[in-house]
Amino acid sequence: VPEELVKEYPVYELSEEDKRRLKFQRNIGVSAHIDSGKTTLTERILYYTGRIRDIHEVRGRDNVGAKMDSMELEREKGITIQSAATFCDWVATKPASGDKEKYAINIIDTPGHVDFTIEVERALRVLDGAILVLCAVAGVQSQTTTVDRQMRRYSVPRISFINKMDRPGANPWRVINQIRQKLKISAAAVQVPIGVEDGLRGVVDLVRWKAIYNEGEKGIKVVESDEIPAEVLDFAKEKRRELIEQLAEVDEEMGELLIMDEDPTTQQLADAIRRATVSLKFSPVFLGSAIKNTAVQPMLDGVCSYLPEPSESKVVAHDTSLPASAPQVALQPASAAPLVALAFKLEEGRFGQLTYMRVYQGTMRKGQFIYHARSGKKVKVPRLVRMHSNEMEDIQEIGPGEICAIFGIDCASGDTFTDGSTSFSMTNMFVPEPVISLALKPVGAETPNFSRALNRFQKEDPTFRVHIDKESKETIISGMGELHLEIYVERMKREYNVECTTGKPRVAFRETITQRADFFYTHKKQSGGAGQYARVIGFVEPMTMDEETGKDTEFVNQVMGGNIPSNYIPACEKGFFEALEKGSLSGNTVCGARLVLNDGLAHSVDSSELAFRLAVIGAFREIYNAARPIILEPIMTVEVVAPSEFQSAVIGGINQRRGTIMDSEVREDEFTCVAEVALNDMFGYSNHLRGITQGKGEFSMEYKTHQPVMPQVQAELETAYKKTLGQPKK
Repeated sequence: VPEELVKEYPVYELSEEDKRRLKFQRNIGVSAHIDSGKTTLTERILYYTGRIRDIHEVRGRDNVGAKMDSMELEREKGITIQSAATFCDWVATKPASGDKEKYAINIIDTPGHVDFTIEVERALRVLDGAILVLCAVAGVQSQTTTVDRQMRRYSVPRISFINKMDRPGANPWRVINQIRQKLKISAAAVQVPIGVEDGLRGVVDLVRWKAIYNEGEKGIKVVESDEIPAEVLDFAKEKRRELIEQLAEVDEEMGELLIMDEDPTTQQLADAIRRATVSLKFSPVFLGSAIKNTAVQPMLDGVCSYLPEPSESKVVAHDTSLPASAPQVALQPASAAPLVALAFKLEEGRFGQLTYMRVYQGTMRKGQFIYHARSGKKVKVPRLVRMHSNEMEDIQEIGPGEICAIFGIDCASGDTFTDGSTSFSMTNMFVPEPVISLALKPVGAETPNFSRALNRFQKEDPTFRVHIDKESKETIISGMGELHLEIYVERMKREYNVECTTGKPRVAFRETITQRADFFYTHKKQSGGAGQYARVIGFVEPMTMDEETGKDTEFVNQVMGGNIPSNYIPACEKGFFEALEKGSLSGNTVCGARLVLNDGLAHSVDSSELAFRLAVIGAFREIYNAARPIILEPIMTVEVVAPSEFQSAVIGGINQRRGTIMDSEVREDEFTCVAEVALNDMFGYSNHLRGITQGKGEFSMEYKTHQPVMPQVQAELETAYKKTLGQPKK
């Protein structure tokens, strides 16, 4: 690293009070596959910690709906759309000594559908730990792998909770094996169930060697006994041995004890689990059933004992006064340090824009001035609140490592705020590209609410894009899937009273070139006054995705001797990127192309930036067909789960849609099939699947790559595009 890039920063030590406060502070997220019971689990946590007086189910008869699903639409459909934040206090039992200590926990409940990936993405960006919920029957499903990838991207340690232990066919040991094989992380159960399926009575804690039962109304009373039921005693001993063996693989101290053939003490075992979990090598697995109110409290103890406190997770920021290659700066959660906070989510509340913030270092007070790191604007904090789903509590100040919300600050998702004494900026989060788009048209006359709604949704959700098609002048919305766009259209009708009609969904096709082509192009136009003149010489070649930058298009300037004056080079580059926006095969964007400019010619009077821009566009269009262009379409990874008697029908249906079956697994009474299918062939699949499986099958899909389309499809797309262009003027 060059000398001038290394800058000394004052080191802020954590004071005793900081350490005490952070020790009892946890920020966790609950994430999993669709319908594994995330919201139901959060509801139980809130009830047992005394935040809510009563339990309501997600699709309950009383029509109240779970606390975390505060939107009307979420209650109706029984799914989570937005991640909601809340906080609670829990008196946890320490695994080693059995002492009780009070912890403050911030919880974010996240959606499971792949269409709302960004909600999970931004929740994990600001959390220190997570609970990965798995279904005891279905095990590791497609969305579980997606969530696992996101946890790895932000290195978030996790504990696993196998839910739905009361369902027929529940087999936690198979699920633990799947965690080891499919998610490639070492895992072992820290509990053994007492009783199976309907007869689930409680669990045996393998670390403290106690039997734990839930009694009282809604399982609010936890009863512990030292007497372990005879029917599970041998099994529990075997599983405790397995837990120690799994830990020995990832933890040195445990490995030494195992070699010496010594039995670890409770304290050593608990410390080893915590060390291995925080260093992302291991995940302790808890068992229980949220809906039957069994064994949720021991899992909360696990959150407090095994997940990291805010000071243990490594957080770095970039100093904007230095170039991008400078080393990152580590942040310390000390309350005396200068403030650094990250806005990770926006919501339109009743009182204007609500911004969710995670404070990384320093303290934020009501009425203090904070600076927006990107624009340098100075704003005052008018009101500081703590969120509980859609209700709030006013507070005077908030310390580092906490999550809060502020009103009336104009910013975008992923912005950093400081107190003006430093120039730090947190790195942004990863935003996936949209895969599907629809044309949107309001019914009747267009009202200002139409654009107001679209602007707000775009600001809240980076994966939701809106643009206006240059030719057809239609408003096009694009997003992560059919459900994603459907929900937004429904929200426009409810929240803004704007009813819309949508066109047929369109797939995001792309074009690319497959071979190199040279160009020699002169653009000249002679009319009265100054003309236009520019000549460009060079070639276009295919390019693969660059790992570092993540871009697959590039403009390379190799002009020597100043044949093209250097002030016209940016214009050439602009022309190339403008030409990429619309390929001449099907009018979609071109990807995977590199343009190398070797030589050219400029006229001392007639050359201008415009002339060079048009010359590059003309050159690209002229040789485009010589570079053998092809059309690419998005390929999705589709996972179908259905009862096994429909296996042949489901596989036949996927083959009809030109899918490639990658993997299929048959379990006791249902099977899972993973296939890769083009998104274009997936329209209307949900109705088709319901039809062939009597409504019992379900599927989820996720974008994988773009691949070339079949020749006949390419021909169809080309002719359809030529028709829209109209006849050239004679």
